[in-house]
Amino acid sequence: MHLLLIEDDTELCRLMEAYFAAQDVRVTAVHDGPGGLALALTKDFDLVLLDVMLPGFEGFSLLQQLRAASNIPVILLAARTTNAERIHGLEQGADDYLPKPFALDELLARIRAVLRRARPGAAVSVFEANGVGLCPATRRAWTEDRHIELTGAEFDILEVLLRNAGRTVSRDQIAAVLYQREATPYDRSLDVHISNLRKKLGDRRSAIRTLRGNGYLFSPA
Repeated sequence: MHLLLIEDDTELCRLMEAYFAAQDVRVTAVHDGPGGLALALTKDFDLVLLDVMLPGFEGFSLLQQLRAASNIPVILLAARTTNAERIHGLEQGADDYLPKPFALDELLARIRAVLRRARPGAAVSVFEANGVGLCPATRRAWTEDRHIELTGAEFDILEVLLRNAGRTVSRDQIAAVLYQREATPYDRSLDVHISNLRKKLGDRRSAIRTLRGNGYLFSPA
């Protein structure tokens, strides 16, 4: 595993590099926004750990520019942890958001969870319904006329919905896939991912139906 750490706190970078080296994980650290973006776009990394407060430009701006060209998994690291900021980060395409200070073993667990979602599955199958399709093996999704660029979380939600097209999928079922836990009443991250997914489906956005109090249903036709 090779991680790109974009963080201006050099002491924290040294601690993280030492910890991950003991876990056989390679870390490349860069301490400013422009340099971090340039490295992230080389596609030589499995995942990006991105600090929100950076010299050059802030992490949200970097993430927005990165998402215009790449779907590499990104975990935001931030001392600011308001609900609005977490939602903003997810809307910009982050796969996860971890507040500072954090435990390094928790960060490693989150990294592994995000990478499990982002890497190809073993089964070679295609799921299609209502003009939308995806292939878990290649992590590709499409509508009838175009390829859809999705984040890891968005792809996993779409896969769960397509596998169960015509059947209700509860919020807890989706949260179990994304976060390995039940959904919580005050966590809006799932709503943000669903909203982003609908936007990317374009003319097919209405295929994802919200069943209040029950969950979601992907209409088969």
